[in-house]
Amino acid sequence: MANSREDDIVGACGDDKVDMDSAKDNNETATKKYPTCIVVLGMAGSGKTTFVQRLTAHLHARKTPPYVVNLDPAVREVPYPANIDIRDTVNYKEVMKQYSLGPNGGIVTSLNLFATRFDQVLKNVHPCLCFRYVIFDTPGQIEVFTWSASGTIITESLASVFPTVIVYVMDTSRSVSPITFMSNMLYACSILYKSKLPFLIAMNKIDIISNSFAVEWMRDFEAFHEALEHETSYVSNLTRSMSLVLDEFYANLKVMRGSVSCYWREGMQEFFEKVDEAREEYEREYKPMYENLKQKKEAEDRRKQEEELARFHEDYRPEKDVQKVADEVLYALPDTLSLHAAVDDGEEEDEDESNVPEYGTMPGEEESFHRYLQQHRQRQAEKQQRLTTKPS
Repeated sequence: MANSREDDIVGACGDDKVDMDSAKDNNETATKKYPTCIVVLGMAGSGKTTFVQRLTAHLHARKTPPYVVNLDPAVREVPYPANIDIRDTVNYKEVMKQYSLGPNGGIVTSLNLFATRFDQVLKNVHPCLCFRYVIFDTPGQIEVFTWSASGTIITESLASVFPTVIVYVMDTSRSVSPITFMSNMLYACSILYKSKLPFLIAMNKIDIISNSFAVEWMRDFEAFHEALEHETSYVSNLTRSMSLVLDEFYANLKVMRGSVSCYWREGMQEFFEKVDEAREEYEREYKPMYENLKQKKEAEDRRKQEEELARFHEDYRPEKDVQKVADEVLYALPDTLSLHAAVDDGEEEDEDESNVPEYGTMPGEEESFHRYLQQHRQRQAEKQQRLTTKPS
């Protein structure tokens, strides 16, 4: 469960807060643009955190420091300056203890708790227009972004406001096997269609082995089939069939041909060029879709409000005469009393009792009935007298 500081989301711009006046002075002739959000995903051990560190160092060297958000609650320390850190908000070990969870369940639950406050993260990022990039480092549990609700909340919240790009970091050294390579591609495909955002694959660790084989497999499925000839398990048959299915997926996929090496610090310039292309794709294809969805949601909310307002007006009618209702209730009499309500006020009160119908057989009941009639006549007479003597 979140610690005592859970109510105060940490990571406001703080010392890094933007001086909006100075930003205006530095960009008088340029139109302000929202920063590009880069969400870095990948399998555990693929090098996401090191990749984010290299990206941050590269941008600092270019005098364009990024705004960095750490979403991994279980990491002991991060090798980059984080503007927002989930560990300042959610205590990962307390989550495991309070909910009796293991390491993976604790990470997913911590991110779910953090996602409930993600609107405050957007408020902190929104004024930071002097930053060109906002980088999100995610945990190795890729399940967060494949089936957990927190992944959907994070990506959709970002994409509704900022240009957002999904970067899938792939461990090239562990994808030399065709079966492992296909597993990576299936994960990438599932994230692409779930996030509905521009997608970029960055093949990491090319200092260990070149990524040329992977690029060839993605461009030529026959070469991939040749690599599968040495595989005899039933999984190889499934992989062979899936390669044909993913052929269209490969055709529209942005892949860095040179890819990156965090050890050699290679491919960073090409990476940001691909990110800028993905931003243009977002502005051209994805932004209209999100604006259309936003307009539909607003129209649906207005329709529901109008229906609730109409039901309220139907239940509560202020035009109805409340005094008239009260008079109706006060002077409504049973049928047995209506015979005596028409008796003139001038008639003597000792009226012949024979004209009064029997009300019951119990002794004293007729006297009680006459007493009630007399009191009622008296009230009517007093009211009539007040009306006649009322000054004009």
